[in-house]
Amino acid sequence: MGQDAKSDSKIRLDKWLWAARFYKTRSIAKDMIEGGKVHYEGHRVKASKEVTLGAQIRLRQGFDEKTVVVMGLSDRRGNAVAAAALYEETAASIELRQRAAAQRKAMSAAHPGSDNRPNKKQRRQIIQFRHQQSE
Repeated sequence: MGQDAKSDSKIRLDKWLWAARFYKTRSIAKDMIEGGKVHYEGHRVKASKEVTLGAQIRLRQGFDEKTVVVMGLSDRRGNAVAAAALYEETAASIELRQRAAAQRKAMSAAHPGSDNRPNKKQRRQIIQFRHQQSE
């Protein structure tokens, strides 16, 4: 496929994150790096940082924070199977993500969604009331 498995190839961090399918576009990957959501070997870096095999990358995706180890280099975005071969998530990272997901699920079960939204009839009454107030 389009993988460069050579260790001497130079791949930018933003391009690698895009190729590994962590972010949908290189632009988003660049914004995440500049925003401090991606740490390379424990440090904030620029989007142009060269990725090396065995490097540890900590990144945030939505609510989840992942720690991955670079297993392969590629500058082309392939399918999900090819992208998954580029990295390996650490066991500690998987455990933390699962624990956080369980915690979020428990919190949402304790506080069900708000049932205070007005229905269609109540919305009409609110609009009519506001219209009367403005006259």
